[in-house]
Amino acid sequence: MRGHISAHAVCTAIRDDIVSGALAPGSRLVEEILAARYGVSRVPVREALRTLQSEGFVTTRHHAGACVAEPSEQEAADLLDIRALLEPLGAARAAARRSPAHLKVLRGLVRLGRERARHGNPADLRQLDGWFHETLAQAAGSPSLTALLTQLRRKIEWMYVVEPPPRAGESWDEHGAVLDAVARGDAERARTLMAAHVERSLPVYRLRRPAGTEVRDPKRPVNTARVRP
Repeated sequence: MRGHISAHAVCTAIRDDIVSGALAPGSRLVEEILAARYGVSRVPVREALRTLQSEGFVTTRHHAGACVAEPSEQEAADLLDIRALLEPLGAARAAARRSPAHLKVLRGLVRLGRERARHGNPADLRQLDGWFHETLAQAAGSPSLTALLTQLRRKIEWMYVVEPPPRAGESWDEHGAVLDAVARGDAERARTLMAAHVERSLPVYRLRRPAGTEVRDPKRPVNTARVRP
């Protein structure tokens, strides 16, 4: 069993546990303990930790070894600024490169999102929002850009609590407008609409803080799963 689970699967499991908070910021990541936790050998764990260090989820400390990273507030704030640059670019690329299959999925997500917004189910809306942005990133037709956007969304999820938007219906109308521009192949309009959507979404992000400390409300704001073979 241990030899059949890839480093990629282990990496995904550790990353998910970091993002969800199951592995807390600053905690040590001991290969032997992680191998037992996920039912694998130490080799894929070692490879996974190297990948996660390159992504910024893991850091190495003198005398302590690998630990879950503890990003600063400035690092967290920078993520939202980077998102404000990359998401509009992804939307513009999607307008030029999307496939009929991408459009079909995006239309279905917008339809569901509008429906759920009317009935007020925050959990469903968060998941649908994630799927919309992930599908749009895939529609950009650039593996490098898609990987950057996916990693960016994971790190934002790790560092921020995303509160239910007070304007969920309007947010999904914005998704619909972006989709219309993408479907028409209007790259500049898709870029402009996505930039405005990202800007309007900033108030729902709250920086995660250790228990007992106050949550800052920044202008541009700054812990998962088992391995499956």
